[in-house]
Amino acid sequence: MDALTALTHVLPHRVLSSLARRLAYSRLPRLRRRLIDTVTRRFGVDLSEALETDPHAYESFNAFFTRALKPGARRPDPDPRALLMPADGRISQCGAVERGRIFQAKGQSYTAAELLADAQAAAPYADGLFATVYLSPRDYHRVHMPWTGRLRRTVHVPGRLFSVGPAAVREVPRLFARNERLVCHFDCDFGPMAVVMVGALLVSGVETVWSGIEIPRYGKAVTAKDYRNQSIVLERFAEMARFNYGSTVIVLLPPGVASLAADLSAESPVRLGQRLATLA
Repeated sequence: MDALTALTHVLPHRVLSSLARRLAYSRLPRLRRRLIDTVTRRFGVDLSEALETDPHAYESFNAFFTRALKPGARRPDPDPRALLMPADGRISQCGAVERGRIFQAKGQSYTAAELLADAQAAAPYADGLFATVYLSPRDYHRVHMPWTGRLRRTVHVPGRLFSVGPAAVREVPRLFARNERLVCHFDCDFGPMAVVMVGALLVSGVETVWSGIEIPRYGKAVTAKDYRNQSIVLERFAEMARFNYGSTVIVLLPPGVASLAADLSAESPVRLGQRLATLA
């Protein structure tokens, strides 16, 4: 196990993330500029596609991190049968859910029931498809809809805040089923679809377009919200949520619905709107 991953086993995750949250929302000019300049330089952030290209025009580091893109900077695959990539980043893993288990890395897997914190909700995906997309600090941090869906339910699952970088994914057992996460359940014309926003070390929250901050500040109990009576429908390619720091989004599809794009594999760089899968 590499030193950083080993260290995250003993670090006070929530204390660090609470501190990171305070820094991210600070409007102190010198602190804000230093944070933005450091991340831009270290990770090679490309601001040419951002709606606001001046890094010092953002009111806080979080505003910079969750920046909008210029109209047309990302476009959906034109094939109307294409399910779309929900975010910029890299494929961590993708493929078949095998008898309810999701592949994480060599020697590592976890169950859909663990990820969703609900065995009944996981049942439709037992032999379906999954795609895990890792967002690095340089990426656009808004998550968009792979397909048009009606929001049925969200579930906030408290947990750890391990790093979700490649080393941690290889070495921390069941990482995505242990980290804090927001599970979003949608009803689509082909059946159910789950989009899971997985938190990570120094991630201070997840926001959705329907209710703002969805993850309470380090809650202790699983919290579900029922949206079936609110008729919240999000169109294919529409923004659905955003991370306040780099993390991971996981899409689950039921069996027989679609086939994954042939060019996707572990570590493939991906962009929002490209083809994730094709409807059967």
